[in-house]
Amino acid sequence: MYGNGPPRRPQPPWSNGLADSVYETADRDPSLVQLSRRTGAGPEGWEPVSAAQFRDEVMAVAKGFLVGGIRFGDRVALMSRTRYEWTVLAHALWSVGAEVVPVYPTSSIEQVRWILHDAQVRAIVVEHENHAMTVAAASDSETQLSAIWQMDLDCVESLIRQGAGVDDELIHRHRASVLPDQVAAICYTSGTTGSPKGCLITHANLAAECDILLEGWGGIIAEPGVQPSILNFLPVAHIYGLMVGVACLRGGVRLGHQPDLTPESLLPALASFRPTFLFAVPYIFEKIFHKARRTAEAAGHVGLFDKAATVAVRYAEAVERHSIGSGHGPGPSLRVLHTAYDRLVYSKLRAVLGGQVRTAVSGGSTLRRELGLFFAGAGVTVYDGYGLTETAGAITAQPPGAVRFGTVGRPIPGCAVHIASDGEVWVRGDTVFAGYLNNPKATEAVLRDGWFATGDMGHLDREGYLVITGRKKDIIITSGGKSVAPLPLEEQLRHHPLISQCLIVGDDQPYIAALITVDPEALAHWQALKGKPQSDMSAMADDEDLRAQIQRAVSRANTRVSRAESIRAFRILPNEFSLHDGLMTPTMKLKRRAIAGAYAADIDALYMR
Repeated sequence: MYGNGPPRRPQPPWSNGLADSVYETADRDPSLVQLSRRTGAGPEGWEPVSAAQFRDEVMAVAKGFLVGGIRFGDRVALMSRTRYEWTVLAHALWSVGAEVVPVYPTSSIEQVRWILHDAQVRAIVVEHENHAMTVAAASDSETQLSAIWQMDLDCVESLIRQGAGVDDELIHRHRASVLPDQVAAICYTSGTTGSPKGCLITHANLAAECDILLEGWGGIIAEPGVQPSILNFLPVAHIYGLMVGVACLRGGVRLGHQPDLTPESLLPALASFRPTFLFAVPYIFEKIFHKARRTAEAAGHVGLFDKAATVAVRYAEAVERHSIGSGHGPGPSLRVLHTAYDRLVYSKLRAVLGGQVRTAVSGGSTLRRELGLFFAGAGVTVYDGYGLTETAGAITAQPPGAVRFGTVGRPIPGCAVHIASDGEVWVRGDTVFAGYLNNPKATEAVLRDGWFATGDMGHLDREGYLVITGRKKDIIITSGGKSVAPLPLEEQLRHHPLISQCLIVGDDQPYIAALITVDPEALAHWQALKGKPQSDMSAMADDEDLRAQIQRAVSRANTRVSRAESIRAFRILPNEFSLHDGLMTPTMKLKRRAIAGAYAADIDALYMR
């Protein structure tokens, strides 16, 4: 077992509710630029919002909620992408002691119906008319909804007008009544194995998570003398995106919102916002790397890029060895090469992120070691972390200045990690949730004498760094009795520039096989290089050259495992798995059971020999 003692503070900083930091920051530093709001006005479309302006807007909206019938302890759902209004509404609800129920904007009618019933939601705010129609279809005689507001119909302004006659003191009295152990948010799991479970996240859970990270890692968010800034493009309906927004407001970090995760929308937003720090998932770092390589290849410079990538990895490995006392760091010739490639390649990569990012965090799943080394060598050190909805975000993280690529770090202060006899990861600490809503049986199954059984498999290395090897429920057992963890094979295959996703299958089958999807942009690039006519995957699944490319990637991945674990067959699918078709989670992880159901015929075909 590994763990750190509690943070050394005179008093816990999470003595009240999450909304308090909004009011305290405004009182302390009213002119601080607390947020930047995306509008058509201001330089490059970002309008600054001071701490005082944000507080006043939050309070005004909170008054509107009171007049609109929202009371202390009521549950109000927010169904929206990541945008400024979501943050205003959440803090307004916390100001009056209400509980926020985040709902993914891609949720189906059945998922919304379940959440409305299970959480006994009193009111809901949706982003647009399509969401309103989903809620209407999900509502029935047992639904307790008394109000629905719509963001694109200016509900924020309507709430402000509605609450104009309410005295400030009434909001302050509500806010003062919020206790740390009160539920702040009910965050629902993805529900891949039955109905989604509502995780009860308290004000103390989220405050502890954010304050521990700000205290231990706040120094790496920006260069000295530069105001730290973060563009939050993670889904705020997921605990990761929710935590990022709360941490920014608690730490005086300038916060922006970006609703679209696609590279075409995200990269221009990063370039204009110019964040100093990045919170992302491995999918984002993979997309950035592959796009950079394709750009170099299209310009005839792929050889230069590949050499620069090799030098970046070698340089970062040398720095890593030196940090643990097993090497002297990069030698003179490697330093010269690194400096040259910094000017020619790495600086251009950093410019894609806005030019100011030197450190970042990857969460949601483990960042591949080689990719972490590449980004570190290119001047962006990625601190990998690990956590779940039930832990209010990270429970482990790479310590500043002591990154071990390929691991997810050590327990954050006040938390501990234990590996059970079967290899399951157990954790404990102030950030661990209060349990599942209306589900004591599920709560009892995972909370054991103060420990939370995560369902993830892993091990601790000699220095106490956690290595995640996969989900316990995802382990594949072939008909020959061989247990196979799919994650390492899938990660190896995704390293190929054409492959966007991979699902390893083989439960109760004689061998391991794979469903593979191809990145459309990478495919178009490859077709242009090969002089092939542009066509989508539906016409390319049986292309011999494409299959040969994928087969080489499969053969390379197979060299990392035993023959019993190797991929014997694969199928190239006509479409990528997506969040919209319910086959991926908001943090871009595969929903294995949903994919297996959707592509059951394709999986069967892999074994018809």
